[in-house]
Amino acid sequence: MNIKGIIFDLDDTLFDCSGTLAESARKRAAKAMVKAGLKCKWEEAYKKINEFKKKKGPKTDAFQKIVEKFGPKDYSIVKEAIKSYNSEEGIEGIELFPGVKETLASLREEYKLILVTSGTRIRQQKKRDMLGLNHDFDLIIIDDLEEQLSKEDRFLAVLKNFKLVPEEVLVVGDRIFSEIKIGNILGMTTVQMLHGAYSGLVPKRGIETPDFRITRIHELIRILEELENHKELKIVVIGGGTGLPSMLKGLKKYTRELTAVVGVTDSGRSSGMLRKDFDMAPPGDIRNCLVALSDAEKLMGDLFQYRFVNGSLEGHSFGNLLITALTQTTGSFEKAIHEVGGILKIKGNVLPSSHENVHICAEFSDGKVIKEEDNIIDRHNSKVHLRPRIKKVFLTKPVSACGGAVDAILEADVVVIGPGSLFTSVITNLLVEGIKDAIVKSKAKKVYVCNIMAQPSQTYGFTASEHVAEVVKYLGDDVLDYIILNNEKPPKKLLKLYEKDHSPMVIVDREGLKTFKGKKIEADIVEDVKEIKVLWNKKNLLRHDSDKIAKIIVDLV
Repeated sequence: MNIKGIIFDLDDTLFDCSGTLAESARKRAAKAMVKAGLKCKWEEAYKKINEFKKKKGPKTDAFQKIVEKFGPKDYSIVKEAIKSYNSEEGIEGIELFPGVKETLASLREEYKLILVTSGTRIRQQKKRDMLGLNHDFDLIIIDDLEEQLSKEDRFLAVLKNFKLVPEEVLVVGDRIFSEIKIGNILGMTTVQMLHGAYSGLVPKRGIETPDFRITRIHELIRILEELENHKELKIVVIGGGTGLPSMLKGLKKYTRELTAVVGVTDSGRSSGMLRKDFDMAPPGDIRNCLVALSDAEKLMGDLFQYRFVNGSLEGHSFGNLLITALTQTTGSFEKAIHEVGGILKIKGNVLPSSHENVHICAEFSDGKVIKEEDNIIDRHNSKVHLRPRIKKVFLTKPVSACGGAVDAILEADVVVIGPGSLFTSVITNLLVEGIKDAIVKSKAKKVYVCNIMAQPSQTYGFTASEHVAEVVKYLGDDVLDYIILNNEKPPKKLLKLYEKDHSPMVIVDREGLKTFKGKKIEADIVEDVKEIKVLWNKKNLLRHDSDKIAKIIVDLV
């Protein structure tokens, strides 16, 4: 990664702002609020500010909440608090963290250095003067709280000024809800300095998670060297249903070069109705993967997953309808997915295994053939587990693989197959012309993640070795390098519920697995749960822990 510019925050990033400086600022703000009409003693307001500080939120929120609690609900009181907090009083004696001057001097030889600091202009300028930082940066921007421009606008101005793209910029700051979040949204690399009031703040969502965390400024030298020599790990995950989006959530924390290759034979519920009406590939599993890779606000993800519960749209999710509308508008399912990916700000790529409208069929050991995924799953049949075993699966017609999916597989460092419904989510992709050949030809490490629980309609009574055998049957011998198996038992209460639903735990039969030539990795890969959760509004399933599996996969490389 070729970093050309570094944006620095000031407070608690280059100098310690969390001691007496912050304390006196909080006292000034409390007194200013009472003077402006707040109906309490300044000591009470000061106490509440300190309590809010422990929650690690923006100061403005703290002042607003105090006004709402004590009254009167007058925003001018909040403005007085902010003004007093950021006045130029009480900043004497401040000092840079050790090594700041030396590190900045070293970095400036190779990178453009930009200081973007928030506060009133006079106060921030005075801090800069006292710290002797006037000549250490190529550009200094004060994010004046009284102006209309946001910090995001300031970051965009930096890009324009130095003709940089986001991937060429590193952001260093202490606040995950401010500079770290904004840097991530824009696609910059982010580093959190673990000092001050916000050092212990836990990210509420992925977009607030920094790429790196440091405690000393000179650690930036190591990070930049690491980025210079680092090659983004290219990972492709093949599957569908509930398993694939779960995997993506964990893996996206390690790489931006992440591609989901999604099965296109779903025929249930909303997807089934839309593909019949519009002769298109099913959007449901695609939607789930787009949401899993999204770095947009939670509300946007919730909107895409919202399912109408009455009226003529009952059963349809908003995301499915939008993908369908975009397919009709752009004339292409592929373009529709690309547009939605932009809306959701996804971190990676989501591709269908094929763009064609095709169904999966299953032939059972008694010779009976069932067409379409929804009929094979037969989710409303309480005796479906008594059905003969599936002998083989095939598609209703030959279909070609999506070119992007083939290219991603061929260029991958790791190809992950599963977890998910063995035949209808995993093997269905291997039936698409070009997918299997690409996996075989790829120099990537090939990993199969075995299911934790059996499914009554497809794998009732299957052991782990039988799951592996089916994948090998369609993929070929000596292709898989690893299989990941669960060796942790979920709570007995949950197991009994699943057994009652004819979904017992998959037994890891080590004797049967001896014929597999690749490496077997047994680990606790079950999500830690106290109760059953519903994923993507579908059948309740004990889930793989996306973080546990992601770490195992990344460690393989």
